[in-house]
Amino acid sequence: MSETPLRLAIIVGSNRHGRFGATVGRWFTGRAAAHEGVQPDVIDLAALDVPGVLGAAPPPEAAGPLAEATTTLERADAFVVITPEYNHSFPGALKNFIDLHYTQWQAKPVALVSYGGLAGGQRAAEHLRQVFAELHAVTIRDTVALVNAWERFDDEGRHRESQEADAAAKGMLDRLTWWGHALRDARAVRPYAA
Repeated sequence: MSETPLRLAIIVGSNRHGRFGATVGRWFTGRAAAHEGVQPDVIDLAALDVPGVLGAAPPPEAAGPLAEATTTLERADAFVVITPEYNHSFPGALKNFIDLHYTQWQAKPVALVSYGGLAGGQRAAEHLRQVFAELHAVTIRDTVALVNAWERFDDEGRHRESQEADAAAKGMLDRLTWWGHALRDARAVRPYAA
């Protein structure tokens, strides 16, 4: 097994005005940066011009934030998708971003961090599992679900009850790291054919 740190692409999946995703993204990125063997890169959909009408994905050599995000996905060994729950599912911009890419997801693990009301965004997370299965990605069982997230963080973006949330994030990252190494090693021995 290679001991090279896993490149982890953290995707903040909301671009809505007034979103809470940036707070959750900063919190989780801090947990990932402190996790041994993980090198996080953040893709924030609010900083991208994700097209509403889909065409071909931008080539990696193209300039601009969307092309840079594509390159980040290509290099990544694993992914964490941070999603709110909008109308019992995940945001349209996130679906478009996912759909702009195909080979970048294949044979790589995906972990889900969701936030929302009483369900903690779990319905959005469950919908994402179906999407990633179709893209030949492996979603891991463990998730982080933040119930009423806007009540759980202070004005500086610190989680008020961090012990439980931090433990959930660590457990999820432990399993994601295992899958990330296993699948990276497997891809190095035998290229994935979708």
